[in-house]
Amino acid sequence: MDFIETILWPLRWLVELVLAFWHWALTSIGMNADSGATWLLAIIGLVVVVRAALIPVTVRQIKSQRRMMDLAPEMKKIQDKYKGKKDQFSREAMSRETMALYKKHGTNPFSSCLPILVQMPIFFSLFYVLRQASGAMGSGGNGSGQAGIGAMTQELTDSFNAASIFGAPLKMTFTQGWESGNWVVVVMLGAIMLLMIASQFFTQLQIMSKNVSDETKQSSMYRQQRIMLYIIPFAFLFSGLTFPLALNIYWFSSNLWTMGQQFLVIRSMPTPGSEAWRQRQARLKAKGKLTDDEKKAAEKGEEPTSPQGQRQQPMSAKRAKKKK
Repeated sequence: MDFIETILWPLRWLVELVLAFWHWALTSIGMNADSGATWLLAIIGLVVVVRAALIPVTVRQIKSQRRMMDLAPEMKKIQDKYKGKKDQFSREAMSRETMALYKKHGTNPFSSCLPILVQMPIFFSLFYVLRQASGAMGSGGNGSGQAGIGAMTQELTDSFNAASIFGAPLKMTFTQGWESGNWVVVVMLGAIMLLMIASQFFTQLQIMSKNVSDETKQSSMYRQQRIMLYIIPFAFLFSGLTFPLALNIYWFSSNLWTMGQQFLVIRSMPTPGSEAWRQRQARLKAKGKLTDDEKKAAEKGEEPTSPQGQRQQPMSAKRAKKKK
């Protein structure tokens, strides 16, 4: 057992437990224990458990990403202030002002990466679980499967090794499918790669096009992130070519969850001054849930504020009567 496997041991144990539970639950309602559909649903069940547990972290990440976009104009002012100044005093002063800006907005550049950083150990834990189950531990993928470290018994291991979807073994990689001539694996993984790239692109596009204020769209930071929008999704080519079908199904399902969750968050908590915010104001206005100040601001396309400068929450007519 190498160092990384040792560090991931507790997560591997939990991943095996969740997979075994879903497999047991699905077979208890009559599904075939060795069916690829059963294992496919068990993997999706793992996605549901992991992503549900990460909802608070993900919401925090979306808010942080929004704040990073909002502070772009102020960040540009700091950069312009110290442009061309390369002495140590200026660099330190720029760093202090930048950190003060992050503190003021309650964010930092690493907050937006938190959900991915949290998910990666789980992803690699599943990778080690499936690799051991498929007999790839030091045998080039052709050995017999080994029982896991917890709930993944030898019986479940053999069941996973027998599982396939439309003739595509869940344990097989793109390379193995190509070398063995299993074109179903090649086609399925190729399709999943394209779908993962498309889903990641659309997820980022939701933020860039609908949940960014008009002022932020004029900043250089926004333009840089627009470029990254077309680059980052292609990282999934590595995943599709390197990891087995089961692991790619996990990652693609997680992408779909992210896309749907972000749609709901942007719809309910949009960035003030963004296209999504204007659409939400229009919906609230149509339902009669805007305050007088919000109605005036909506007509001007501005964000309403309270006397203290805080955004007012929408209030229904019933609540407004009670308040009076």
